[in-house]
Amino acid sequence: MAAHLKKRVYEEFSKVVQVPHEEAPAKKLRLSKPSKSAALHVDLCKASSSTDALQYLLTFSRKPVEAESVEGVVRILLEHYYKETDNSVRLKIASLLGLLSKTPGFTPDCIVDDAINTLGSEKSHQVLAQLLDTLLVIGSQLPESPAVRLRLIEVAYKNLSDSSFGVRTKCLQLLGCLGLLEAPLGKDSDGPGPSLAVRDVQSIISDYFGDQDPRVRTAALKAMLHLHERGMKIHQIIYDQACRLLSDDYEQVRSAAVQMVWVLSQLYPESIVPIPSSNEEIRLVDDAFGKISHMVSDGSWMVRVQAAKTLGSMLQVSPHFLEQTLDKKLMSDLRRKRTAHERAKELFASGEFSSGRKWADDAPKEKLDTNTVNLIASGACGAFVHGLEDEMFEVRIAAVEALCQLARASPSFAEKCLDFLVDMFNDEIEEVRLQSIHVLRQISTHITLREDQLDTVLAVLEDSSRDIREALHELLCFTNVSTKECIQLALLELLKNLNKYPTDRNSVWKCLKFLGSRHPTLVLPLVPELLSTHPYFDTPEPDMDDPAYIAVLVLVFNAATSCPTMPALFSDHTFRHYAYLRDSLSHLVPPLRLPGRKQVYGLDSVDCGSGSSSVESAQLFLQQSLNRVSTIQNLEAAGAPELLDLTIRDLQRLGELQTELAGAADFCATFLRCQLLLLKALQEKLWNISVPLILKQNVTATAAAQQILDESYKLEFLYSGLENRQLATIHHVRLQAKALQLILRARTRPGLDSLISSCEKFLQDIESFQRLFLTELPHLQDSFVEKLLELLPRLSSCKPVEVVKILQTTLRQSGLLQLRLPEQIHRATATIIEPTGESDNPLRFTSGLVVALDIDATLEHIQDPQNSVKVQVLYPDGQSHVIHPKPADFRKPGPDRHRLITQVYLSHTAWTEPSQIEVRLLLAYSSSCSSRLGWTDAMDGLPPAEGAVEGTIPFSKPVKVFIMPKPARR
Repeated sequence: MAAHLKKRVYEEFSKVVQVPHEEAPAKKLRLSKPSKSAALHVDLCKASSSTDALQYLLTFSRKPVEAESVEGVVRILLEHYYKETDNSVRLKIASLLGLLSKTPGFTPDCIVDDAINTLGSEKSHQVLAQLLDTLLVIGSQLPESPAVRLRLIEVAYKNLSDSSFGVRTKCLQLLGCLGLLEAPLGKDSDGPGPSLAVRDVQSIISDYFGDQDPRVRTAALKAMLHLHERGMKIHQIIYDQACRLLSDDYEQVRSAAVQMVWVLSQLYPESIVPIPSSNEEIRLVDDAFGKISHMVSDGSWMVRVQAAKTLGSMLQVSPHFLEQTLDKKLMSDLRRKRTAHERAKELFASGEFSSGRKWADDAPKEKLDTNTVNLIASGACGAFVHGLEDEMFEVRIAAVEALCQLARASPSFAEKCLDFLVDMFNDEIEEVRLQSIHVLRQISTHITLREDQLDTVLAVLEDSSRDIREALHELLCFTNVSTKECIQLALLELLKNLNKYPTDRNSVWKCLKFLGSRHPTLVLPLVPELLSTHPYFDTPEPDMDDPAYIAVLVLVFNAATSCPTMPALFSDHTFRHYAYLRDSLSHLVPPLRLPGRKQVYGLDSVDCGSGSSSVESAQLFLQQSLNRVSTIQNLEAAGAPELLDLTIRDLQRLGELQTELAGAADFCATFLRCQLLLLKALQEKLWNISVPLILKQNVTATAAAQQILDESYKLEFLYSGLENRQLATIHHVRLQAKALQLILRARTRPGLDSLISSCEKFLQDIESFQRLFLTELPHLQDSFVEKLLELLPRLSSCKPVEVVKILQTTLRQSGLLQLRLPEQIHRATATIIEPTGESDNPLRFTSGLVVALDIDATLEHIQDPQNSVKVQVLYPDGQSHVIHPKPADFRKPGPDRHRLITQVYLSHTAWTEPSQIEVRLLLAYSSSCSSRLGWTDAMDGLPPAEGAVEGTIPFSKPVKVFIMPKPARR
């Protein structure tokens, strides 16, 4: 009993000793940071002159300040402000007050009173303007404090009468940014006079439209525009004032007035305004259109550019005013003509009759001043003609873009401006020519080209710029022509282009494809001439290697799809050539129904499900496949590998047959392939045998885990249109692969230190997943990550060996996630057009020197090709070079489509015989990119290893090119 009691005493004593030992590390140390205000105070006290103080302030402005130190620093600055006599130092202090007010986490309402008090004693206009700018910054930081905003507005109003233009400008900016949108400007008791209570902010600002200083007038207009951007409806009475400012002597005033007139024309388009010196009235939008059109002839090219751009957005203007901008002749003297009955009535009322002794003595005696009675300003006549003939190419581009916007909204106007746009194809500046071609492409649905217009358009095919020629090919794809002579002319010029620039082959063929499908009835009478057929004599069979003959066949075969009588004009060799081109150039040659030749040539094709019904049935099949896979409860279910394998095969075939669903089918197949690899890696026989016998089988599981990781990066970065739900699923798969890698590492390399670090990193990955996909966790029920989050407290406290056991059990028991597809998924693809890889002639060059290899590729559904697309060259000896193209090498011919035209420089030592190199395109990615999830500061908490994962994904088929480096001659 005594021994037992003694043991209890020792046990209690040992516990008493351990308690303070455990609490000892729990002591918290408080690290105090040096005070910014104290350091600044010491520096300013040490300053012996204004120059020294200014230098200290400049040095201080380059250092960051914490939010809790801002108020103390502001007090020190204000204290020195009142002592300082030098204007430059006070100016710098006022500037620092504004910068400190922007400090994140600091609310500047505590320094408003001090900042306002500094205005009372300030005599320098520059410092006063800077103080007002600081108040503007403070007011912008306090949008929820109407009392503070009201005080700042009153301060601005009091200083509006200052003699300095800088002070008045800042006051107007403050009124525009902080002016109350609904309530009156101030109160009777607080304002300087009784008028302040009833006058609103718009009337106060509009008083300064006529200020003597042009900078103040500009500030007043911009303040009014800022009120409009904030949601205040501008009064219509300001329209007359803004119109008068269109003739101001100052360029910036006229520019702001153009914006003001446009805003009012959009707010009150149907309002009626009188015409000066006349009893006529006109819609406000038409009047504003005429006045802005007049500004296209302004003396400043910047104002002309702005006026031209503004005209393009005035879609509510009347058609007769719109059409007048294309005609330089005055519109009926721009006045209303009176009828003969009205003139006779006026003569009768005046009592005057014609005596007949003098010729035309009964003519109207009225005197006309065309500047006062115009319905539309004379400068508006031919406004676009002036803009298209302007000496500055920026004005011409703006006029072309404005014509495009107006023509797209008005088919009749599109027909009238067609000649003017076609004339711009001969402009001396390449950018103007290119923009004109793009504009004509956008309005091509409203126009039909005549032969003379088409002749002018086709002359551009002689241009040396590849961008110009390809843009013109794109234009011809969507343009309607009027006669068969136009088709013949277009074909002739395109064949000349093909002969002069062989690299345009694919672009010309594509152009003729659409040209034939749009004009089947015009191509039909030309078929005997195009194919050189004769009703009685056999003609020689053309060479199928001739690109020009292929171009003619592409035109004819595409026209034959809508013209069933055309195949009767074909020769026997034409049918054979069709069969050959249908297999080799299926994207250019459509399927044709050729009666009587089904057994011989196999030409009777059926559309490959291009209708909407086939797309719907394919979507249904895709969804049924995913539902069938979702029946797998966990990765150990019987028959799961066979079901996954069959579904992957079906989805791959679906992507080949249905191009509209290729991206979604490939995405699902890749995701299911990851699940299949994980399932095979977790087979029962692999985990029940002893560790010494598992080394050979472990290689398969390790390769599978690495492949799952690679496929997960493909899923995330190779497909566009993904939502947050799909990204969470992809990261879930990646987390499973990392868990598998951790388990395999623990079984093969049982080092404790490396295992501890691997476990810590994996726990960080779990926490990152929870933080980034917190909203998606309810959709991940019975998943691997949900079970891990439930066990996370236990995982954080147990030993690494237990962590590995828990992961192994959880991974094998986790269920298969059900994949939900968004509406549209696109896979990033690339097609290398040049080099074709078909030539057997090697590219010869001297060893040690370089040779340029032209690369021409089409990119589809790439988000940021300038930063992500790279070119890889793989030599026969295993060397690999990755080249990053220049941003100028990328073009964007259409939405979600890019074109890469660049050169790759090759070099190597001498070879004894020619060998093939492989050229392919890579898509570079970085998992630290936060744009996919819209992260802001969430990336700060990611583990460094996760944020540093970078790699490349091949997304084009490799092209093989023969090269032959020759030894240098001695």
